[in-house]
Amino acid sequence: RPNFFNNLPGILTERYFKICQDGSVKDHINYEEFLKINNTLMTQYESVIIITPLLSEEQVKDSIAKYRQLITSEGGKVVSEESWGLTKMAYPISKKNSAFYHLFEFTANDQFVSKWELTLKRDERVLRYMTVTLDKHSIAYNQRRRNGELNSQKAKKEAETANA
Repeated sequence: RPNFFNNLPGILTERYFKICQDGSVKDHINYEEFLKINNTLMTQYESVIIITPLLSEEQVKDSIAKYRQLITSEGGKVVSEESWGLTKMAYPISKKNSAFYHLFEFTANDQFVSKWELTLKRDERVLRYMTVTLDKHSIAYNQRRRNGELNSQKAKKEAETANA
């Protein structure tokens, strides 16, 4: 049994050995392979990227496709993404008053976030970015927002006050 499994919780070691006993995985796998196989270690993140307005729409779509490919190639899954388009910023960044905003909501392992942020930091097309970990309440809120439940509740309240 490898040494790095001594410090892991019991569930991880049990899952590791169950996978190995099933024969679906080699007897000896490294920790990175184990993380790719075991999806219970995935955390949900939300990342907003601000891209320079000097790019054309096609170039922005290409860079977004590159980021989406990075998430999926590392074993992550894009849960949702929204393009907010060219938007005026509250304050200038690098002497630019507007930028393309794009939101990614994805699941990935913990090691991926450092690689994700390093990629965004090195890309000269990205003016700013922010990645946050979502807790269970944020995940539920985002799910309701995507399903349109939040707007419909607000519309119901407005209709009730208008009818009263």
